[in-house]
Amino acid sequence: MTRLQSLGSINASLGKRELLIGGAGLILAGCQRSLPLTTASRTPRLDMKRLDSEVGALAARAVPGILGFGLMNLESGESWVRLGDRPFPMMSVFKLPLGAAVLSEVDAGRLALTEILTFSELDLSPPLSPIADAWPGRTAYTVAELFSAALGESDNTAADALMKRIGGPGAVNSWLQARKIDEVRIDRYERELGPDALGMAPFRAAWRGEAAFSAAVASIAPERRHAAMVAYMVDPRDTASPRGMLGFLRRLAGGELISPASTRLLLTTLERTPRGIDRIRAGLPKGASFAHKPGTSSSDQGLSAAFNDVGIFTLPDRRSYAIAAFLSGSTAPEASRAALFADLGRISARSVG
Repeated sequence: MTRLQSLGSINASLGKRELLIGGAGLILAGCQRSLPLTTASRTPRLDMKRLDSEVGALAARAVPGILGFGLMNLESGESWVRLGDRPFPMMSVFKLPLGAAVLSEVDAGRLALTEILTFSELDLSPPLSPIADAWPGRTAYTVAELFSAALGESDNTAADALMKRIGGPGAVNSWLQARKIDEVRIDRYERELGPDALGMAPFRAAWRGEAAFSAAVASIAPERRHAAMVAYMVDPRDTASPRGMLGFLRRLAGGELISPASTRLLLTTLERTPRGIDRIRAGLPKGASFAHKPGTSSSDQGLSAAFNDVGIFTLPDRRSYAIAAFLSGSTAPEASRAALFADLGRISARSVG
């Protein structure tokens, strides 16, 4: 049995209510611990004191950025969170619940991975998007190709096309709500969200490609861009809390959201992504696997609205943990932000015994 197959066989013994109660215990310096669980666990307890101290130190290092973080034992449900109920802008992290919703449609027989979607210029989205860059040289892709591009390469055009095909942001939100996944919400297409966070109109084909989009951004007055980014950071739309994302990841790993085959496809795609390898993955021990989805906003005038990484890591002994890290409002260079997340990975690995 592979690590990913073992994830698909986890028995999720706690419902939503128990999971939230498990994270509603002691609060220290903005950090929330879980109460002892009644379920038996074969894995060590989380090192709460280490997490209190060392994640707290990283949060201080991140200032003026705001760091939200959560770690969960996927066997027992024991968790530790910092700013657990605070909503953070997801950026490309939204592609993870979107991917699960897409595969749910496949499981239901309403969508086929072999179905072909064709793109016009109105279907293109802002960078990052190799699919938009290739248009009109190539205009047609299978759903399987778009799924791989959206989840593995973080292609915004692919993500928007899949979202449109299954009914739009409202349909994805309804899918989350029907499964009682709280504190995770998707409200806009990337072609709306990305430009809006920079004070721009919705995306247009003339902005296709990094150079053209950068020129369009530069045409917006700096004060307008700054105001738009500040507004984006406090907008409740398109956000997730660390607690909400941990709950989503546990239910995904436990096979409660999509079929075993779809769960394996999603986690395998996330494990193979080349994106964000200098973040949490860089701090995990040798031999660990990490199925994850990073998310990053543009940095403008020294301000980064969102720098995130969420996923499931599995140690060589097959113990698996959900992890969710969100950093908003950072003024540090990208390399420093990545180094901080790598340290979160190291602290997490040391804290699970």
